[in-house]
Amino acid sequence: MTDPTHSDATAAAAAPGHDRPLVVVSNRLPFRAERDASGLSLMRSTGGLVAALEPALEQRGGVWVGWPGATREEAEAAGGMVLPHTTRIRYHPVPLSAADVAQYYGGFSNSTLWPLFHYFVSRTQIDGATWRAYERVNTRFAEATAAEATEGALIWIHDYQLLRTPHHLRGLAPRSRIAFFLHIPFPAADVFRVLPWSRPLLQGMLACDLVGFHVPAYAQHFLTSAEQLLGCEVDRAAGVVRFEGREISVQAHPIGIDVALIERLAGAAPPPQRAARRVAEIIGADRLDYTKGIHERLLAVERLLERRPGYRRRVRFTQILVPSRERVAEYAQLKREIDETVGRINGRFSEPGWSPVRYLARALPLEDLVPLYRQADVALITPLRDGMNLVAKEYVMAQLEADGVLVLSEMAGAADELQEALVVNPFDIDAVADALHRALAMPEDERRARMSALRDRVRARDVHAWVAGFLGGAEEAWERGQRAVATATEVARRRLAPWLAQRPTVALFLDYDGTLAPLAPRPEDARLPDAARQALEQAARTPTLDTVIVSGRALDDLKRMVGVGGLTYVGNHGFEIEGPGLAFRHEQADRWAESLEAAAGELEALGVPGARIERKGITLAYHLREVAPDERPRAGRAAEGALRRRRLRVTFGDLVVEGRPPVDWHKGRAVLHVLVHRHGADWPARVRALYIGDDVTDEDAFRSLRGIGRSVRVATTPAAGTSAADFRLPDPDAVGRLLKWLAAGAFAGPTP
Repeated sequence: MTDPTHSDATAAAAAPGHDRPLVVVSNRLPFRAERDASGLSLMRSTGGLVAALEPALEQRGGVWVGWPGATREEAEAAGGMVLPHTTRIRYHPVPLSAADVAQYYGGFSNSTLWPLFHYFVSRTQIDGATWRAYERVNTRFAEATAAEATEGALIWIHDYQLLRTPHHLRGLAPRSRIAFFLHIPFPAADVFRVLPWSRPLLQGMLACDLVGFHVPAYAQHFLTSAEQLLGCEVDRAAGVVRFEGREISVQAHPIGIDVALIERLAGAAPPPQRAARRVAEIIGADRLDYTKGIHERLLAVERLLERRPGYRRRVRFTQILVPSRERVAEYAQLKREIDETVGRINGRFSEPGWSPVRYLARALPLEDLVPLYRQADVALITPLRDGMNLVAKEYVMAQLEADGVLVLSEMAGAADELQEALVVNPFDIDAVADALHRALAMPEDERRARMSALRDRVRARDVHAWVAGFLGGAEEAWERGQRAVATATEVARRRLAPWLAQRPTVALFLDYDGTLAPLAPRPEDARLPDAARQALEQAARTPTLDTVIVSGRALDDLKRMVGVGGLTYVGNHGFEIEGPGLAFRHEQADRWAESLEAAAGELEALGVPGARIERKGITLAYHLREVAPDERPRAGRAAEGALRRRRLRVTFGDLVVEGRPPVDWHKGRAVLHVLVHRHGADWPARVRALYIGDDVTDEDAFRSLRGIGRSVRVATTPAAGTSAADFRLPDPDAVGRLLKWLAAGAFAGPTP
């Protein structure tokens, strides 16, 4: 994994591609919406990230895509919004309704992802409605980005609100250069997998060429999650994930601050005059959030005063608290808890002319905040979990005399870099109180040694170096990915080979339509390619390969279409099976013949142009492929009604509605029947079972083999979160190449 230095960043800025157009994508545009009597106006946001990204956009030219900060309803009520503009930057607003903001942002982003990624599992809300809203909004961001991304542009997507955007964007613009940076922690795999949608979120991030994190630990967690949850190949030393035939670089790029700005603001403030002061100043500054450890920090200050009475009247702790989401019940409760704790501490220890805690519950502009940093003898920065924490770095650079002390939580990403700080566990109240005592009593030469080292490191890795280093890393990742692209068949073969080789026999199950043979408008036109037929003939002669063709087609039709002897054929979704040593017809196969014929009559009576009825004896199919697209939904609903009226089980495939006997039998049950009756009840000890299919009906087999076999979904694009298959191949040609490899016996494992 990469951990860039300042010299790396400088070189990256001069590397090829540094003038490539840039598209920045973030939840918010760099504005804040302000409402007054005259209506709605947008004011430019300040902050290190905006200050760093806008110069890069100005230099390269480009677009910033994001939500402008006011809901669609507010904008309409105000008669619209006018976005600011600069010479070389355009802003593309992604409008969000009040419902979008509540569900996508307040819901899934901040009530699901935020607590989970910060390890507050008990606060994590699992809600399918907010997930669906998140997916819709991420799709909208991808569409807006695809509309703006010119050929060769580098797209840089930011943060946890847009984890699925790269996936949708890759589908819209397959050859785009896409990079992603996560500004919060990425949790350990065992925490991440708590989320039911962990796999599609990973797939979203893996659509990028580069995925960036603040520190190596977060990158390692991501690599482990990709390996364990998606079965990806992972090269930890190189920081590479191989997924869907692509190589994705995973790197650590710790974000910095605008060093020049902080030093300029600090230089405009009076020097601290520490030797002449009777009261030492301790400072903490945070947004109101349960991750920041504010209440625990106050308890540590209280413990210091309890255990070391000599600090009474000699120290003062200033807590700056920026209000946030106070209308959310748990945040309002947290605010009350902090208010009460401040009141209790001041009530216990205050004396005339002195209170131990100064509490400023309001946002302060940087111009007012930096002078407070400079005056503080100690900064107490103790989040319970934080992606980086830039307040710690701002405090360091405000110490122009290099004689302050930083007490920093080991749970903050900044602790990886700022090792000369006094690093503490924020949950250990006694240890934090002891660290405060050490900081306040620290000799001057130690203070200066520690702070000088911290200042050198923060200066070397400022926010501008971070931007240059990340963009350089994105260019290198894209170039590397282009050289390393593998076909989907190669990827599947490489991943399956060691697993298949663990048993002497492979039971290979293959769907027909859309898997072995390309789909055709008319079922009778779905012809088996010559290459696939030759591979099947070779498979039939391979003693270590037990090949089974599984289809919704009638058994006789399937045998005629394939026409290869020595194979096992499973027809009518498993209701009839025939092969060496096997002859099976489900006991309910004939009982529902009259219902099926009556349903076929009703379907004919619908008279839908282009619709085709396929009578398969045991089942019935109503094909919609040649029906006009705008008529398909209505025709499908009508067919479903006709089949249900006859008490048939209704299933939906690829532009087909099918009726079957209403019994618990499907392709998955049939596959297990073949395995048990041919290889014994303990077949997993001797046989590897591999199923390849493309249709919704094949999902039954994927689920039946989950954990005891492997499965491959044939689909042009990943069916994220909707398929139980382990792998994906894009088309029947790719299946044919894999079949040829299997038929050659290249997987051969140990003999029994």
